Amino acid sequence: MKEIKIGLLGFGTVGAGVVEMLTANAGLLEEHLGATLKLVRIADLDIVSDRGVAVDRELLTTDAEAVVSDPQVDIVVELIGGYEPARTLVLKALKAGKAVVTANKALLALHGRELFAATAAGSGELFFEASVAGGIPLVTSIRENLGGNRVLSLLGILNGTCNYILTRMTDCGESFDAALRDAQEKGFAEADPSFDVDGIDTAHKLAVLMGLCWGRLPDFDQIYVEGISRVSAVDIEFAQRFGYVIKLLAVSKQTEKGVEARVHPTMLPVDHPLASVNGVFNAVELVGDFVGPVTWMGPGAGRRPTASAVVGDILQAARSLLRGGRFRGAPLGYVEGTMASLPVRSMDELKGRFYLRFNVIDCPGVLGRILTALGEKGISIASMIQMQRRADCKVPVVMMTHETREAAIRSALAYIDKDDFVWEPSVFIRIENNL
Repeated sequence: MKEIKIGLLGFGTVGAGVVEMLTANAGLLEEHLGATLKLVRIADLDIVSDRGVAVDRELLTTDAEAVVSDPQVDIVVELIGGYEPARTLVLKALKAGKAVVTANKALLALHGRELFAATAAGSGELFFEASVAGGIPLVTSIRENLGGNRVLSLLGILNGTCNYILTRMTDCGESFDAALRDAQEKGFAEADPSFDVDGIDTAHKLAVLMGLCWGRLPDFDQIYVEGISRVSAVDIEFAQRFGYVIKLLAVSKQTEKGVEARVHPTMLPVDHPLASVNGVFNAVELVGDFVGPVTWMGPGAGRRPTASAVVGDILQAARSLLRGGRFRGAPLGYVEGTMASLPVRSMDELKGRFYLRFNVIDCPGVLGRILTALGEKGISIASMIQMQRRADCKVPVVMMTHETREAAIRSALAYIDKDDFVWEPSVFIRIENNL
């Protein structure tokens, strides 16, 4: 039986999961392929620590370059993460005509065009199902199964750490700091959680999904990114009163003036398909012009779900190799335009509804001054709640707007926050309504 030989770069949590799956399901994989998948090299800086899986010690090396250069390796699996040396190693493998499987969303978001160009120029292939939402088969579904649709919009909960924190804040009334500590204790958040809670991880994944939806990657610095650290228990409570939940949402929409690309806390109506996605789960809602709304939900990270996506890509790469690469297609599913940048609309142009929270001293005339400032910017109020004043006369005033421009909201709040009756900067959260 023919053998397809695999070289693995990165033997961490996901790498160990890949080894486990290749070993445990070897017979099943042979039935799928009619060939044997054989792991021949594993590179990692640490080749001493126990990963919980049995491997021949002779397969292990600290020299990743040697794995990529090894002529017997047919498929290179890159699970190092980050930008370098991952970028250099992947490019070298592609230029050598090898198939590459990666879970590296950061690499694709910032260097995807360069990698796709290398794929187009040579005989190498690039597979990246595991780069977004772990065990959810998004990449193949969007690129292949829904390829005949014009994508109108994409909404996604793409970071399990943030979703877990916001779920704890909603269900248990915890503060952000308390929910973060709980996530860290359970292993759902890193010791330094900034990459997740600041929204960067979600933005990387959004960039990849946008490339699949519209055939071109955006310049990463054009994606608006706002994390969840400023979401308070007070905002969670008010959201519930108005019939909403707060999620960190990745949003991209096709409009007449261009494509939106943004990551930020968002209020979703409680009956929205993504509103009930809790804990560490991920979910995506895509709307196509023919298919309408389609929703996926599942585990977005972790050893086994991500390994499942990686091994699925290994199968696809092996099938292509067995057929001599004759069915090789464009990585994003678009033959033309992949190397150009996707223009992104400015946030100032965004129109929508907003939640506003003003933190003020309760004294005569305050509410009138707020409403006047909002009115002068053309902002109309749909509903309002004012809580009982505290002993120090401080009180939150919360409003929900009708549709307005984000530039008007920012301008009005900047003006209001200069007044002496404001004791803490005002807060605004965008609202996403059902389609």
